[in-house]
Amino acid sequence: MTTRHVFKLVHVEEYVAEVDVELVYTNDDWSPYLSVEDALKLDDVREALQRKDIESASRLAKVYKLLPVVA
Repeated sequence: MTTRHVFKLVHVEEYVAEVDVELVYTNDDWSPYLSVEDALKLDDVREALQRKDIESASRLAKVYKLLPVVA
């Protein structure tokens, strides 16, 4: 079993959060996968962004606000 840190993006409306999670690699067919804690962390960030609770989401991830580009 090996692990690797990666950043997953959670996009909700005009916000994007960059969440640091750990992927677990094994020899089974379900590999790679997230730990339960990291999956819950992604859910918590998504729920905070949906409530527009940027402060809570920022405790768990880097949060960015998207701005449209006018051409």
